[in-house]
Amino acid sequence: MDNSDGKDFDRSNQVFKGFLSCVCVQMGGWSPNSATNAYLETVKLCGSQEMNQDSSSVKPEPESSEFISALAAGMNAKLIVEVSSDVSPSTIALAAAARQTGGRVICILPEDKTQNQSKKVIKESGLKDVVEFKVGDPVEMLSHYENIDFSLIDCNTDDYSRLLKAVDVNPRKSVVVANNLEGENKGLGGKVSTLREKAWCGQRSTQLGRVWK
Repeated sequence: MDNSDGKDFDRSNQVFKGFLSCVCVQMGGWSPNSATNAYLETVKLCGSQEMNQDSSSVKPEPESSEFISALAAGMNAKLIVEVSSDVSPSTIALAAAARQTGGRVICILPEDKTQNQSKKVIKESGLKDVVEFKVGDPVEMLSHYENIDFSLIDCNTDDYSRLLKAVDVNPRKSVVVANNLEGENKGLGGKVSTLREKAWCGQRSTQLGRVWK
């Protein structure tokens, strides 16, 4: 590791600690050990996938997957739901969290054409036992799951507001991560007026009107 890599690692750790400090203020029942273990496992698993040319369907993302994994594991999320076009580092991150909490990940795919490759990637990562794939209209699929503890929704669609509103959150404690917030999709304030006790994470994170930048 050269000096620049070391500085990047230190900077990531500082951001990670600040991020978790913010989360700890907002949530009770936080498990720092589970969060740390999930974070480290995600770093290892995503690193392995980057080295595996056969798993080229795993798309590169900003270094946010580790934080998502830590958040889901630290809050002891049991029912985790992701809506995505195919498997991604976030899927692996959520699966790593589910392994820590004894939970499961429901990965909803809009189209069947990516299911086989997605299953292959998860199997190669050794996470087959904690991930279930469902194919169909995401809004309709979401209606089958209640009291979701943690969800990650791909907002790279014109109909993203319907997806967000279709998430049935756990009334005690739930986090919804809105992914791919770009352009006009950045502002979520108007989309959460009917939702309660959600923490939104993405380009911006909003909880009942509060915005963290």
